[in-house]
Amino acid sequence: MIRHVLLALLVMAPALMSAAGAEKTKPLPKDLPSYGPLEPFRAPQVTVRTLSNGLTLWLVPRSGFPKVSFAASVRGGLASDPKDRPGLSQLITDMLDQGTRMRSARQIAEELQAAGGDLSGTAGADSIVIATSVLSGKSDAGLAILADILQNATFPASEVELAKRNAAEGLRAQEADPSFLARRALAKAVFGDHPYSVIAGTQESIQRTTAEDIRREYARRFQPDQAILVAVGDFELSKMEAEMESLLGKWSAPKAPLLPDIQKVSIPAPHEVFSVERAGSVQTNIVVGTLGPTRGDPDYAPVQVANAIYGGMFGSRLTLNIREDKGYTYSPGSGLSSQHKAAVLQTWAAVRNEVTGASLNEINYELNRMATTEPSPEELSTAQRFLTGTRAIELQSQGAVARELAQLWVLGLPPEELGVESSRIQKVVAKDVTRVGGKYFPASRQTVVAVGEKTVIEEQLAPFSLRIEQAQKIE
Repeated sequence: MIRHVLLALLVMAPALMSAAGAEKTKPLPKDLPSYGPLEPFRAPQVTVRTLSNGLTLWLVPRSGFPKVSFAASVRGGLASDPKDRPGLSQLITDMLDQGTRMRSARQIAEELQAAGGDLSGTAGADSIVIATSVLSGKSDAGLAILADILQNATFPASEVELAKRNAAEGLRAQEADPSFLARRALAKAVFGDHPYSVIAGTQESIQRTTAEDIRREYARRFQPDQAILVAVGDFELSKMEAEMESLLGKWSAPKAPLLPDIQKVSIPAPHEVFSVERAGSVQTNIVVGTLGPTRGDPDYAPVQVANAIYGGMFGSRLTLNIREDKGYTYSPGSGLSSQHKAAVLQTWAAVRNEVTGASLNEINYELNRMATTEPSPEELSTAQRFLTGTRAIELQSQGAVARELAQLWVLGLPPEELGVESSRIQKVVAKDVTRVGGKYFPASRQTVVAVGEKTVIEEQLAPFSLRIEQAQKIE
């Protein structure tokens, strides 16, 4: 919602954009000022270096704000976890700051605090990312800690047991959230046995994981030729290069078997309903999804624009329909999430039990309308302004730029991609939107997940004549 509110200010009034006559909207006041000039994100110049051990460096000196942000990414995330240890990547990530051969967990925390920063970690489908932002005058201290963690994390057995207890409690909290249950069931339904079907661990996997499992997988993934280090901020380029060479140039992890290559997903998403029972629920969480274009695919920018028009911004067709006009739900939405070898286009809405079927009917209607009708000039312009403005806002901080560059590397894209995204969006025309609408949006291509009262789901969705089966139980 913060993202949407910021862009509402940027583009003046996208929440009231025309919905091509499908919904009734109040006319805009006649004395509104015209849009200001569109200011896309101006990508910084990235200096690319590779150390002799294969470690990739992307460096972005930015004078002014006195901080430096670092982001390090290593290949191999949740999709690379052993089949009998789903979610292992998350445990590795949670424990990276719990001690190295040179520093205890307390020393890491205190030294980072003294440098004006802290450490964050994310386990994604394709990688593990660790990041920190520190004062520019303390950048050498921040870099030293990050370099130590990349090369020397030890994963003490006592800390592993604590991390496992925390992970088990965290998973139980996630499983109390119907939106998480829906996302997990959709990933399993769309990807089947493909590694991308795993978005979290299991209680069994957490309990069976040992400190040795974590150390072995850390050694297998944290290799210099399978990693990137990004620095963005107030630093001198030559000095930063020399410091990185000094701290990381001798990184030579023991050779381990290569991670298995993640294959592209070619099987279409099944067109059926997967039900997740949540006894006593007063609402149904609906998630509808299908495979979409990956980032870097020529269809990616047109689908971004199409998705914004359909459900990806507050003034979208879907929002105007099932929230503003019919009042079925408070905050529906849609999004396109890209991994290295696959992407998912998905819709979500938490609706009252008694309008479960009616809500899916309207979702299907809006999906098919994207596939069969050309957007109006107002819809196209508003979507382009929304996407361009959102991106510019998201990438205002140095830390966001560092993490985004690290993600581009994981996806196999060059740093220049950061600067051409907005221009591609601005070049999308109405016929492009209609073309990708017909390719990706038809309701007949979608997998439906419904989380809620079993009898409600079965009765409300029976008229759609879709197979309804219980989603695979994950424990």
